[in-house]
Amino acid sequence: MKKIQTIKNRICWLVFVLFIALSFSCKKLIQIPVHPPGEIPTAQVFADSAGILSAVKGIYSNFNETNFSPSFVNGNIDQYTGRSSDELIVTSPAGLDADKVLPTDLPMESLWSSAYSNIYQMNSCLENIPSSTAISQALKNQLLGEIKVVRAFYYFNLVNLFGGVPLVTTTDYHVTETLPRASVDSVYSLIISDLTSAQKLLTAAYPAAPATGGVPKARPNLYVADGLLAKVYLYRQQWSNAAGTASLVINSGAYSMEPNLNNIFLDGSKEAIWQLPATGLYYQTMDAYNFVPNPPNAFIPTYQVGSYLYAAFEAGDLRKTDWTGSNSVATGGTVMVYYYPNKYKNIVASATPAEDFMFLRLGEQYLIRAEAYAQLNNAAGAVADINQIRNPARVGLPNYGGPTDQSSLLKEIYHERQVELCFEWGNRWYDLKRTGTINAILGAEKPTWQPYAALYPVPQTEMQSNPFLVQNPGYSR
Repeated sequence: MKKIQTIKNRICWLVFVLFIALSFSCKKLIQIPVHPPGEIPTAQVFADSAGILSAVKGIYSNFNETNFSPSFVNGNIDQYTGRSSDELIVTSPAGLDADKVLPTDLPMESLWSSAYSNIYQMNSCLENIPSSTAISQALKNQLLGEIKVVRAFYYFNLVNLFGGVPLVTTTDYHVTETLPRASVDSVYSLIISDLTSAQKLLTAAYPAAPATGGVPKARPNLYVADGLLAKVYLYRQQWSNAAGTASLVINSGAYSMEPNLNNIFLDGSKEAIWQLPATGLYYQTMDAYNFVPNPPNAFIPTYQVGSYLYAAFEAGDLRKTDWTGSNSVATGGTVMVYYYPNKYKNIVASATPAEDFMFLRLGEQYLIRAEAYAQLNNAAGAVADINQIRNPARVGLPNYGGPTDQSSLLKEIYHERQVELCFEWGNRWYDLKRTGTINAILGAEKPTWQPYAALYPVPQTEMQSNPFLVQNPGYSR
């Protein structure tokens, strides 16, 4: 973990990183005074409320939706997992497909190192906020709960991309620089511990929006912790816990399904549980920037909707027409139609109504509970939740009327997850792995597919920095 090694526990460097980050983004998340940049000792940073909130703001500054580097907290994760699964076809250049990833690829290094650099900041706050006397216990609880949700979110993505990863929970470089990879079970234990702790610390109210405006759902509340925990329980096959925790969100009354598919990703969406505000000067989200051709019909889209995904949409499904766009391009006298992801449509920053980047939404919670119900042989509950997604007024399809045995229900739920959650947070890539279907499906769709490619390689630079790291099978050290 090169980033952590180079820090060598120099607190002045941590603070320098925090305050430099603060000056660039996240102004909508926490509006507070900021100390002048410089080398400020930890004791001074956490000695007053402004310093504490500045340190927390440094964590949120990494949630920069318009950062071009691969990251867990911007839309670039959607293009990489989309390439790896069967959601996207990369036109040019030949990009990152799952069976072409190498330990030397820059995106792998960026994903890994940016995650651990940001986790370092989280750990610093988690270590220092509890002992501070500068803020109230209520504010401590709120900030600690938020940070634990964010750390859990990072580790959830790390473990699903790379498998077992080093479990860094301290800022002590003597500990972190030679950490081996923890088991998948251990990583999930920390994730669940963070989220169950956050449930006790957070309230249903979102942290207050800044006076200048912004997105009130940008910082986690209790239901963000619940929603992410429900997803984790689903992945761990803890069906009762998954159903019960998803129900906390669904039954809260705080959210409702957007009847218009084109409103789901807008600022202030009723369906949004956790939503990141657009911060770019020239565009609103990385998804729109990456996927939507500009100008339209002038060229072949760089990222095309995979043929298998496009065929998965049923006839009449509004998600096919509303969430995919098409370019008609004349090549050699022949006009060809190419389809591209179009969930996020705003390709310029000034476009209205504004779109925000979705982390968690209610539709996913219904699908989580539907799958858990099916596994628990609660067919009626599973069908009811499926129909929340297939609502005819919402997607133009009839309610589910197929067989209700467990196998048939699960097949329908996986299909609904494929078309409902496409291009969102690697859900398809993760689903193929957790359901054990990745080799059968991608083996049939990708001629050069190899089973080892289900996990990304540990970056070569990290392997060289830490001799205790072990590479994933199939990749050379």
